[in-house]
Amino acid sequence: MKQNFTVRQGALDGVEAFLSVAQHRSFRRAAAELGVTPSAISQAIRTLEARVGAALFIRTTRSVGLTEAGERFFARARPAFEELVAASGAARDLGQRPAGLLRLTVPRSVVPILLEPLIASFCQAFPEIEVELAASEELVDLAAGGFDAGIRMGQFITPDMIAVRLTKPLPLIVVGSPAYLARQGRPERPDDLRAHACLRLRRSNGALASWSLNDRGRSVEIAVSGPFIAYDFPTMLGAAVEGVGLAQVPAPLATGAIATGKLVRVLEKFAPMTPGVFLYYPSHRQIMPKLRAFIDHVKIRSAAR
Repeated sequence: MKQNFTVRQGALDGVEAFLSVAQHRSFRRAAAELGVTPSAISQAIRTLEARVGAALFIRTTRSVGLTEAGERFFARARPAFEELVAASGAARDLGQRPAGLLRLTVPRSVVPILLEPLIASFCQAFPEIEVELAASEELVDLAAGGFDAGIRMGQFITPDMIAVRLTKPLPLIVVGSPAYLARQGRPERPDDLRAHACLRLRRSNGALASWSLNDRGRSVEIAVSGPFIAYDFPTMLGAAVEGVGLAQVPAPLATGAIATGKLVRVLEKFAPMTPGVFLYYPSHRQIMPKLRAFIDHVKIRSAAR
């Protein structure tokens, strides 16, 4: 059975005054506790009784007592109001110090580039924050997905978001395995790619991404072809290591494989620059301490690298 949780406008008005009067059995003491005048307390109680449809207090010149309706109202309203106060305190606590669950949506390629070296130190520095990473290439709706923020390459962030730079602009490089290059030769110019097996990336909108190159200051888009399509850069990079073809990936992602000789960089002078990696969040949202702590931590650690 579906429950109706609708609360009428003003339904909680006067409840705090009622609880204070019921506890002290005095309108004057309740007024002193809440910092208002006794007449204001009386008016709040009269309004509450009118809304409830029953007298809640028995009042004489010498004492104040609860009616049967008042006793029932008090029994149900007191724990509910205390729970509301506790909920308000819990929410206020999260707004004042770095704590709680920090949910981030990130592409898989960003995890090894930026987050793997930082998550451990961040969790140690802020033990009251739990970090949840949802690795996905989808450009998700942050609010609908319940995420505090997202991390993406700058070119994929919409203008209505607040973006915080986490890395410098990154080159987009072309790499291939030594075995592939020995077999197929080394491309020297962008046009040479038409004769090569080029690994491709399918974006979240279903389109196949073209390769971008910089030819003497001019941006060139090439619709490459090849035997393999991936949905993320790490998968594409793994295929390149195995000699399936050439891959175009953000430079930091291939650093390790290049250093160990598993991949070789080609077309170096044609590498374009990407805007880099940014953290983003809705512009209308007040930034919470847990998110501010994460931004500051990542920026400080990234600058030191």
